[in-house]
Amino acid sequence: MTAQIQSLIDKTDNFELIGAEIAAILAVETISQQVLATAAGKDPDLWALAVYRERSNPWERYLNSDDTTPIVNVWFDSATYDAAASNTIKRQKADATYNIDCYGRGVSQADGAGHVAGDKKAATEAHRCLRLVRNILMASQYTYLGMQGTVWRRWPQSITVFQPQEIERSAQQIVAARLALEVQFNELSPQYEYETLEQLNVSITKETADGLVYTTAQYDYEEE
Repeated sequence: MTAQIQSLIDKTDNFELIGAEIAAILAVETISQQVLATAAGKDPDLWALAVYRERSNPWERYLNSDDTTPIVNVWFDSATYDAAASNTIKRQKADATYNIDCYGRGVSQADGAGHVAGDKKAATEAHRCLRLVRNILMASQYTYLGMQGTVWRRWPQSITVFQPQEIERSAQQIVAARLALEVQFNELSPQYEYETLEQLNVSITKETADGLVYTTAQYDYEEE
């Protein structure tokens, strides 16, 4: 069989670009929110997020430090294709799910009123992280995730809460909330490069004293 694709497939698919864009949006907006919080006289740390992409266990950050900044991990989960809204030659409409995991860490401690449970604090932090993430991504400014013409829409599909597993046991002071974000977008494929069927050969035969150029032309036409 002879290869039919004559151009190198050297591009990034849109499902990859969208995942990177979601992470970039969250990273930029959390910094902006901290600036706005400072200007409003509030604690900017309450708007701080550590954003990761395509990590299997980003919460390991907590195991080697005292950092309690909520963690966000954006990862591509799955995609299906809508044949009715696509065309068979160039464009495929995709419905993809991106999981956005929000991790909160809590440390057990005692205050004047008694004991504060670390797992409850972790859940509160995960919920706060999720609140920021959902509001950022569903803000009207990001209706098309900054990729209008490629992205049709984004929509929160579901929210679930879970505890990450640490060597066959639950990480009791770490709680995660997962936002499954549905994104509908166009995916494009390589196209046939048409060969030139008609050629025009031009020869200069004479140039007059005043600069007028006489030419002859020959047309070559090849049928497939």
